[in-house]
Amino acid sequence: MTISRRRFLKLAPSTAAFLAPRRTAKAQDYPTRPITLIVPYGAGGPTDTIARIVADRMRAPLGQPVIIENVTGASAAIGVGKAARAAPDGYVLCIGTWASHVLNGAVFSLPYSLQTSFEPIAQLTSDPPLIVSRKDLPANDLGELIAWLKANPDKATQGTGGAGTVAHVLGVFFQKKTNTRFQFIPYRSGVGMAMQDMVAGQIDLLFSVAASAVPLLRAGSIKGYAVSSPNRLGVAPEIPTVDEAGLPGFYMSNWHGIWAPRGAPPAAINRLNLAIVDALADPAVRGKLVDLGQEIAPRNRQTPEGLASLQNAEIDKWWPIIKQAGIKVE
Repeated sequence: MTISRRRFLKLAPSTAAFLAPRRTAKAQDYPTRPITLIVPYGAGGPTDTIARIVADRMRAPLGQPVIIENVTGASAAIGVGKAARAAPDGYVLCIGTWASHVLNGAVFSLPYSLQTSFEPIAQLTSDPPLIVSRKDLPANDLGELIAWLKANPDKATQGTGGAGTVAHVLGVFFQKKTNTRFQFIPYRSGVGMAMQDMVAGQIDLLFSVAASAVPLLRAGSIKGYAVSSPNRLGVAPEIPTVDEAGLPGFYMSNWHGIWAPRGAPPAAINRLNLAIVDALADPAVRGKLVDLGQEIAPRNRQTPEGLASLQNAEIDKWWPIIKQAGIKVE
């Protein structure tokens, strides 16, 4: 049977009206099945732990479980790449960090774009590192530490996870800000082993996450000088900020956020964002995250626009620093 053009034009409005409620209802029904949250790091690590805490609490407002999938390798690039290639239907998400969604873009040739391959959903937390040293280093505050480094150029050692890692980039930034020089000691097994060596007095400095540093600071096993943030940490309020310690503006945080593949439905992004906001408002969730040394993202960062603004600002700040230092990972 054929339909004349005049007949088709008469039918078109009613057909569109018939289909529109179905599309709306489908959006309102989201999600109708479990959601996968890709963690581009190993099970049991800080990012994995944060993801599991938040994902478990998201189940209530979503009415569906959020299942963790650890996809490791290439400094998180493999897991993030898998998320970038996933169907943009709101059922595959990715948790990322400053390292995976800022740093990697400057040190790797990625098969995806950090700025155009994803839909931001919300920032979760921030994790500003602490500046710490071996306990017998002859400096009792940050000013004395910088003076000691200047008096001993190229003699001090800082542990890193290797070229292009967070600790390495932060060390380069510190040298640039303080006009100091020291050696980088790479640890293939990560900065956990570097911390052990520092406790043993075999290296001098580290830029460490609070979860690793605070117990050792309170045990008197290492020294702490400042937190690389404009605000003191809730888990360690006795540690001054870099502004208070005499190095204003030396800010860095390996923050966490959640993204979806580019093209995910706006209704799904909105529903996911509301679930994350709800989770981060839960006192039990907040308590667990603070115990890990995390700072809960301010409410204006718990939005797609807030996360996008943060990521773009960090790329604008850090990519020139990294490229000027010639840091590249093949």
